[in-house]
Amino acid sequence: MGTERSVQLTAEGRKRLEGELAELRDVRLRDLFRSVQDANTNNEASDSGEYEEIKEELVYTEARVRELEQMLRNSEIIEGGSPDGIVALGSRITVKFDDGETDTWMLVSPEEASLPDGSVSTESPVGQALKGSKEGDSITVVTPGGEVTYAVVSVK
Repeated sequence: MGTERSVQLTAEGRKRLEGELAELRDVRLRDLFRSVQDANTNNEASDSGEYEEIKEELVYTEARVRELEQMLRNSEIIEGGSPDGIVALGSRITVKFDDGETDTWMLVSPEEASLPDGSVSTESPVGQALKGSKEGDSITVVTPGGEVTYAVVSVK
């Protein structure tokens, strides 16, 4: 078996992933097992497309549980923030878009990145462009829709 790599997580990211794991284990898997059992009991298993979808979701959910367990087992908590004002893993960055709107993101590892939660992966085009920048810098990111320019307003 290969070497398991360490996963760097913020404290908030670890807590969010632990919550996802608990939800999958304690709620979702139980519901799926119950649905499979009910279908088997009612003889609906042999020819039901819905039964096949439940089985597929069960396989996916079990795989995600294993993935989360391994990730959390191999995680190390990183300190958030940027004491030197340079964007790096764990930095909270406020950017200004071309249209004047602003947004604040935290730069995190790919394992915990979630744009709806305000975190951007270090491996995403935006994350890569932000790494190493500082307040006042302007960065340009090439996206499928064209180039987007951000002004770095603050780095914490």
